[in-house]
Amino acid sequence: MSKTIRIGTRDSELALYQAKVVQKLLEEKGHKTILVPLKSTGDIVLNKPLYELGITGIFTRTLDIAMLNNDIDIAVHSLKDVPTILPKGIVQGAVLKRGNIRDTLVFKKNEEFLASKNGTIATGSLRRRAQWLNRYPTHNVVDLRGNVNTRLQKLEDNDWDGAIFAAAGIGRLNLRPENSVNLEWMVPAPAQGAIMVAVLDDDEETKNIISEINHEETEICTTIERTFLNKLEGGCSAPIGGSAYIKNDEIHFHGVLLSKDGTKKIEVKRTKPVGEHYDLAEWAAEYIIERGGKRLMDQLKDEDKQVNIYSTKSFTEDQRFLFNEKVTPESSDFIKISLNRIHPRFVKNEIENVVITSKNAVEALLTSFSPIELKFKNIYCVGRRTKKLIEKRIGKVKHSEKNAKKLANYLVEYMEGTEVTYFCSNLRLDDLPSILENNNIKVNEIEAYQTKYDSLKVPESVEGVMFYSPSTVQSYKKENIANGIAFCIGETTAKEASKHFKDVRIAKVPTVESVIELVNDYFLQK
Repeated sequence: MSKTIRIGTRDSELALYQAKVVQKLLEEKGHKTILVPLKSTGDIVLNKPLYELGITGIFTRTLDIAMLNNDIDIAVHSLKDVPTILPKGIVQGAVLKRGNIRDTLVFKKNEEFLASKNGTIATGSLRRRAQWLNRYPTHNVVDLRGNVNTRLQKLEDNDWDGAIFAAAGIGRLNLRPENSVNLEWMVPAPAQGAIMVAVLDDDEETKNIISEINHEETEICTTIERTFLNKLEGGCSAPIGGSAYIKNDEIHFHGVLLSKDGTKKIEVKRTKPVGEHYDLAEWAAEYIIERGGKRLMDQLKDEDKQVNIYSTKSFTEDQRFLFNEKVTPESSDFIKISLNRIHPRFVKNEIENVVITSKNAVEALLTSFSPIELKFKNIYCVGRRTKKLIEKRIGKVKHSEKNAKKLANYLVEYMEGTEVTYFCSNLRLDDLPSILENNNIKVNEIEAYQTKYDSLKVPESVEGVMFYSPSTVQSYKKENIANGIAFCIGETTAKEASKHFKDVRIAKVPTVESVIELVNDYFLQK
């Protein structure tokens, strides 16, 4: 095979180790490979426990995006970090033979503290925390984040009795201390100890190659565990453990659900012959649900629902981590974008003056044409990020402004020529065309994308709503009453919000990050 497989991986020591395992297996099969390390937000943001971050796929989304952008061919993950529902277009290509599935206690001095009422254990895992408190209810559990080396050093530097690690992780890095013991009683995370390779669903060539390194027994067991997790979790953070193993042609499964403080515990054990195991996960999940699991899950969901800020645009994982600890944010896209196919006649000749006011228009152009087909002499745009995208994908921007009105005034004053081509939305709410036409500049509007309202009801606990365009305000109003504070990205958005909200606040600069800063300032002053 002539194709070189680009292996995407996080750049942590453990992730690189796992990627190199995949690389070695593929090269032993005769395939060419190259490693492509990428940094994920899960590695960068360490000020909160994992379970408080509120994001599925914290360690996988960066690689998912890279793969969907065709920057890598496959992605290597610890399977326990992978959401049970993969992003559209991405599938599980292979699971490698599993390592040690157990959790390991690394203790500071000795194990005598286990008999004490005042032990202190460190872990960033909600599952480990709950199971430890269930077994040792008087102990104190503190948060612990970072890579394996960092966590071992923190254990050394702090007055803790011990910390809990995945046995596979410290084993693969050859960092397991002598003063450690596997916690046989603790039910591990579903798919713990397994390495998974993700691939694009439509990349048949790579899928076939990756299937060569799949370990069927591990695939069977981890699929049962992850199905069990999927049937229980219901969209909230929950302490769930699940393990399956095959012995004498039988699958042995052990699952558990706990309250966050460990005071409540529901568990299930079940054995089925291989070949008759296909409903094992569903049966085990239903067993727990019928024995109080539904009530416990509902309580966990209620605990997760105390949202005090709602965003009308979905956050990236980087943006979510910028919030102060007093803020519990939630987000959804109140505006849905559908890119139009732009007819070639609009770009067949060189266009002297082009106006682009959003990244959506850029994406529509690049979906319809290759960059070389876009013969634009002068490009004018709105927004720092739109400018960055244009210059990365299309060409040099002659001038940009913070909003459409300012850009229109600039064009009236400085633009050469008397005609512009404006790639816009069907719901165009800016003043740009009217300002230009009032100053004898002809505007050729081309509908590059469609904007549709997609509002939903926000929780009553919300104290403020984040808006990014007049359209998001209008969409919000279709399902909600204008209570609380409107945090707005700019003056145009604030003008629309002021029609409905009494308290309207405007970010210093027109970016999502600046709106987040505005929100943080409000809660810090409360």
